[in-house]
Amino acid sequence: MTSSAVTLSALRFAWPGAAQPCLEVPDFRLAAGERLFLHGPSGSGKTTLLSLIAGVLSPSAGRVQVLDTDLGTLSGRRRDRFRAEHIGIVFQQFNLIPYLSAADNIALPCRFSPARAQRAGDVAAAVRRLAGHLDLSSELLARPAAELSVGQQQRVAAARALIGAPALVIADEPTSSLDAARQDAFLALLLAECTSVGASLLFVSHDLRLAGRFDRCAELAELNRAAEVTA
Repeated sequence: MTSSAVTLSALRFAWPGAAQPCLEVPDFRLAAGERLFLHGPSGSGKTTLLSLIAGVLSPSAGRVQVLDTDLGTLSGRRRDRFRAEHIGIVFQQFNLIPYLSAADNIALPCRFSPARAQRAGDVAAAVRRLAGHLDLSSELLARPAAELSVGQQQRVAAARALIGAPALVIADEPTSSLDAARQDAFLALLLAECTSVGASLLFVSHDLRLAGRFDRCAELAELNRAAEVTA
């Protein structure tokens, strides 16, 4: 297990055509096995930061190192492969494939990554286990994702992120569509799954009531020097 899951050095990101960067993070580190709660107002760059860490976006300057790998040294295809093998992501917009069943959506990382499939073992059983913890019945698992409610889709996205024991889990507002009981069940599962395999967790939310369940709490404005310029 690496001693650092994520290290950002002199990170700078600006959208094409923008006069100023939206993110400037001189230094940031997420330790291996650490569970970090990151918060900030809407539009502060939280999702952009997560996309940089996941290798979906590339920085304008600086370095993004994930699990001892400098993402800047990887081609786009190799970044995609690295992400599939090592990172579980709960996207804010879920990014489910609408015509696939909920079960097939959950199992998708194991199709793209043999390592995830190997770690999952019996993939169908792993799908059922995670779904059971998230109150997704066998009837719901058989439905196309497009026929599920928003809350059900969010739970499917959460199970997909956790299957196959990724070393880093990134969750972008993953409880926004869940009621209180299902929010508690999801958080319990998320923390237990990460603890069981020693995975690091970067959890983004505006709901500060959840912060006490994490090892550390940080505000993006404290990390982002660009916020000081635009404030």
